[in-house]
Amino acid sequence: MPPSRATRVPTSLLLLAALFSAAACAAPATVVTTRETPLRIASYNIRHGRGSDDALDLARTANVLRTLTPDIVGLQEVDDRVERSGRVNEADWLGRSLGMQHAFGAFMPYQGGEYGLAILSRYPIESHTAIRLPDGNEPRVALLARVRLPDGRPLAVVNVHFDWVKDDGFRFAQATALTRVLDTLSVPYVLLGDFNDEPGSRTLSLFEARATELKKPRDDHFTFSSTEPVKEIDFVFVAPAAAWGPGTAKAVTERLASDHRPVIATVVLRAPR
Repeated sequence: MPPSRATRVPTSLLLLAALFSAAACAAPATVVTTRETPLRIASYNIRHGRGSDDALDLARTANVLRTLTPDIVGLQEVDDRVERSGRVNEADWLGRSLGMQHAFGAFMPYQGGEYGLAILSRYPIESHTAIRLPDGNEPRVALLARVRLPDGRPLAVVNVHFDWVKDDGFRFAQATALTRVLDTLSVPYVLLGDFNDEPGSRTLSLFEARATELKKPRDDHFTFSSTEPVKEIDFVFVAPAAAWGPGTAKAVTERLASDHRPVIATVVLRAPR
């Protein structure tokens, strides 16, 4: 993708997050139960549907997601009416194929369309916003969606795809800006995506300090590349800790549909107290 110059984080960032949190708290709950809510959460960098064999096949991407039976999905490298992917609105197409609602957040214009992130949900997406992060080699946003769960509770879903260069300066700036938003949220949240950084990095440490990672087995935790997995850069976090029960995640063996392996996590949102 073409590089771009770094820009300053808008001063309205915290106000935007505060408004989101207030709306989440104020939205009426139609049904409230005391039961726990199990969730299956997936994160997948889909490379706009282009597989490791360089074939563009979005139906193959949909089939991979279908086998995971997720409730919530965070997708990275998603095209919206871009020439290279046949002018398809990929978030809408995948949502309709899977019977899920969708939200899209654009990083930047590209080849006559837009390139960015998507969230899919089996439950209603009541609102969403793309939060501008500091630019790196490309513009970046975090996609924040408010989902209404079956018991009436709101859930914030935050999807990220941080900068990819070896030097972590851009990633750390983007992660730092996002933590300021996360710290304003007053509802349980899921943070997921392609962090482009590994455990032990200062980028990941920012999130480990405020959220719980749903960990993969140590003997099979690499997510990139799909054909020769050697790095763990795709993660699912939940917060606050008191709102969630124990959970696990795993990297799914899938070599063709993308250059990343999908991650699927299972976790329980505790009953409200």
